[in-house]
Amino acid sequence: MSLVYRPAQAQDLATAEALVVASINDLTERHGFGSMATPSPPNFQLFSLKDDPGGLWIAEDGGDILGFAWSWVCGNVWFLAQLFVDPSQQGRGIGNELLKLALEHAQKSRADHKALITFAFNRVSQGLYIRHGLFPRMPVYFFGAAREQVKTGLPEPPLRGIAIDDTAEHMEKLAEIDVRAVGVAREKHHRYLLNDPGTTGVMLCAGNECVGYAYIGPNGHIGPLAVTRADILGSAFTTALKMAADKSSEKVSAFVPGTCDSALRVAVNCGMRITVPMLLMASPGYGAWTQYLPRNPGFM
Repeated sequence: MSLVYRPAQAQDLATAEALVVASINDLTERHGFGSMATPSPPNFQLFSLKDDPGGLWIAEDGGDILGFAWSWVCGNVWFLAQLFVDPSQQGRGIGNELLKLALEHAQKSRADHKALITFAFNRVSQGLYIRHGLFPRMPVYFFGAAREQVKTGLPEPPLRGIAIDDTAEHMEKLAEIDVRAVGVAREKHHRYLLNDPGTTGVMLCAGNECVGYAYIGPNGHIGPLAVTRADILGSAFTTALKMAADKSSEKVSAFVPGTCDSALRVAVNCGMRITVPMLLMASPGYGAWTQYLPRNPGFM
């Protein structure tokens, strides 16, 4: 059978997720990090497919999915959420062809900025992205620790949390915070998170002023988190950590960019440790995150 590239369909996404998990674990095991990824329902992939089906592509041979590319667009930012090829099929140029299709999606969307987060030790992929105009911008560290350890090392939360709702007032404030933190409003992604029953979203307030927001998952993972000013990021992260540590999950975790000095200091001081080094790559002019902690490498 011949190799074909086609738009992804909803029924492909569970198989594509299994391929992504296998590819990640193959990569992390080869670099000494052990098996890291576990399958999960492709909920955000399905959301992205319904929102913009032009961003999801499959490489297929004889009915077998050999590669998967998924990108989404918000405003003037295009983000490559995933690009993975079956480890047994690498070297056939599949990744390069899928990236070309993904970049065509960026071009059609007229995005001014392009970005992605990849493993810092994935040298082959970094070379591929550089050839296509996405350059290393900063490290992004995945921090984690046992919940009880984090809880004992935290001061009282310096900010106040108010549950996010889908009122026009909250949506407008979230848009304002995002524009300051990442350069683009992300209302559709906030609505996605608010519709996830396992995720808690809070506005972070200093007195009567709303200065940021944070989301906390049922597994104790924090992100995305954004603030209006870089000087309050440490306080926002401390508050989110306290909220996560007060839940019943075994661990607390977060992705922290290397440009976020205060959040890095908070993470280390409360006993969190770097488990995986990641890397933000972007087109020129984008990627100075000092007010933002991403949710994960696919969501940003």
